[in-house]
Amino acid sequence: MAVPTVVAVNGGLQMGTVSQAYLESKAVKETRSLISDLCRQFYNLGWVSGTGGSITMKVHDSCIPKPQQLILMSPSGVQKERMEPEDMYILSGDGYIISSPSPKPYPHKPPKCSDCAPLFMKAYHMRNAGAVIHSHGMESCLVTMISPLSKEFRITHMEMIKGIQGHGYYDELVIPIIENTAYENELTDSLAKAIEAYPKTTAVLVRNHGIYVWGDSWISAKTQAECYHYLFDAAIKLHQLGLDWSTPDHGPIQNVKGGSGVNGRINVSTKARTVDSNYKIEPFPRCIVLDIEGTTTPISFVTDVLFPYAQNNVGRHLSATYASAETQDDIKLLCSQVQDDLKQGVIGAIPIPSEDAGKEEVIAALVANVEAMIKADRKITALKQLQGHIWRTGFENNELEGVVFDDVPEALEKWHALGVKVYIYSSGSRLAQRLIFGNTNFGDLRKYLSGFFDTAVGNKRETRSYVEITESLGVDKPSEILFVTDVYQEATAAKAAGLEVVISVRPGNGPLPESHGFKTINSFLEI
Repeated sequence: MAVPTVVAVNGGLQMGTVSQAYLESKAVKETRSLISDLCRQFYNLGWVSGTGGSITMKVHDSCIPKPQQLILMSPSGVQKERMEPEDMYILSGDGYIISSPSPKPYPHKPPKCSDCAPLFMKAYHMRNAGAVIHSHGMESCLVTMISPLSKEFRITHMEMIKGIQGHGYYDELVIPIIENTAYENELTDSLAKAIEAYPKTTAVLVRNHGIYVWGDSWISAKTQAECYHYLFDAAIKLHQLGLDWSTPDHGPIQNVKGGSGVNGRINVSTKARTVDSNYKIEPFPRCIVLDIEGTTTPISFVTDVLFPYAQNNVGRHLSATYASAETQDDIKLLCSQVQDDLKQGVIGAIPIPSEDAGKEEVIAALVANVEAMIKADRKITALKQLQGHIWRTGFENNELEGVVFDDVPEALEKWHALGVKVYIYSSGSRLAQRLIFGNTNFGDLRKYLSGFFDTAVGNKRETRSYVEITESLGVDKPSEILFVTDVYQEATAAKAAGLEVVISVRPGNGPLPESHGFKTINSFLEI
């Protein structure tokens, strides 16, 4: 029997064939055995009981591009804990069955490829996954039922979030929830839409059903699946204790009696009203997004403390950490930026020599470019990432302390008590943001913050950036978000995206245009 694969022909790739021997190769046999072993383990965890759930993975072969690697998939409607290696289906990279298991005698059903196959293929094609797990774990089902109208599951400040690709402890983990259907394959379109709408996600929940989890490899998929189930279990238990898993400190759920909602309660975060305030919003925003410089923090702290510290320590930092992977990544980004700057004739950009010129020569050129970037106050990722790493050293050595205005801690605590989620959006890197709020003159304020955005979502003066933030926060409409900034151009961009906007007027801030048309505040306590 011939199996489609990719072979090298005259330096290019062409479709070719491989003999039955490939199906009996060590790589295929090991993948068959691995799936059957994992299914037994997942059965014991309650993920694939009652013949439900499934698992699939690619046969790793470094000679074949990942999209064309063979796919092994567990069958449908079988006792997963009793499967043998020879029970697996083998599919081409395009999802065509090229090898089926032999039928077994009564009472076994005739073999049938997993009903999840179309959904698995979406993860393979849209995410270049190496393995996909479909679990019917009880916790993945129950967590979608706590808020029957919610389209997302959100959780933050839990250690196991670090096990999810692209996430850290302080990040907010967001998993889309799609509605269940009578037949598994009918979920395909809605799963694909969720994958497209949430580019960062590695999982999709199916209400009253379970979860699909994928990863670059079977180890990545398995690790993340375990972390997801742990987080779902934690959320359910926190909910039973009356605690809110979606807020940084997991404090009591804020609700009022009456009306519709979960258990007849309405969450204050969606229905709260401001009282005795100079600036009233009806209803109170579900989310508040804050700028830093000139809004939560004096401009002078950034210009007179942070920027000089970074500028004065660029050479020292690069020399001390030159061989580290992190610094090499910083240097790579800077070199790429400088190449673009040189092409565009940016003032202050000078060529960076190759490594052959020696470490000191490279560092000297990097320092000169970074100093020019800082002097021009450029809002570019290459600079902000390096600055964040330099500032981290300063905070760790107690050479730096974050500064916020006196009204900020009280306001953050008040909003948190009301169930309002607060985010930071700054041109500084997310690392730098966490450092500032984690080491302030009022202590660690990160417990009041649900997440951080930087220029990875876009320039702060572009409307599209605020559209991206709106889609990430998952609100029903942009007007449920209040954006607070001191910069008129940022306010205009956010307003164009549909956000509510107020401008922060603080000591040391620049002048605003006459008749700018925005409400202003001098203190967060006015909100």
